[in-house]
Amino acid sequence: MSLSALSDELARVVALLTERNLILKKGTIVDSTFIEAPSSTKNKDKKRDPEAHSAKKGNTWHFGYKAHVEVDHETGLVHALEVTSANKHDVCMMAKLLTVEEQVVYGDSGYLGAEKRPEAITTNKAGKRICYKINRRPSRSKHNSNRSRAQIKRREREKSSVRAKVEHVFAVVKQQMHFRKTRYRGLQKQTAN
Repeated sequence: MSLSALSDELARVVALLTERNLILKKGTIVDSTFIEAPSSTKNKDKKRDPEAHSAKKGNTWHFGYKAHVEVDHETGLVHALEVTSANKHDVCMMAKLLTVEEQVVYGDSGYLGAEKRPEAITTNKAGKRICYKINRRPSRSKHNSNRSRAQIKRREREKSSVRAKVEHVFAVVKQQMHFRKTRYRGLQKQTAN
């Protein structure tokens, strides 16, 4: 069975299970990871991949693409995937990843302010307001009292414990499927791979 036929079959099964209310999309986790591309110019054209770009995370520069995923917060099943160049910020992709069935959305501090953006999805199909549970940056609570810092830390730990499921998806993709570095040039080929 080819890879595209397998992914079509998986999408059909997920749609069938969702239709029969066996998979309930109550909560979603969104995150992204870098997929490195060769930055070498030792090729026929003497050029880098034209659709890949550089981005900085911490003190490390990454050249390549970024895989943005949306994962169910209970099962860890991937519902949506978008591949962009590495310089595309996480918060810009939030609206494209979400279906309109969520009740809660979890994300890391890269998604701060996502609910305030003009393209943000604020209500689901049932008409209820979507609750965005986005982790704070640690520096945001350093001027608070010790008691409030402890409460903030506890809340952030609760959010992070739910959000950790998305990291398992990245571990499978990067370690078991060996998709740490691209083999092809171009955004369309990266998405297909």
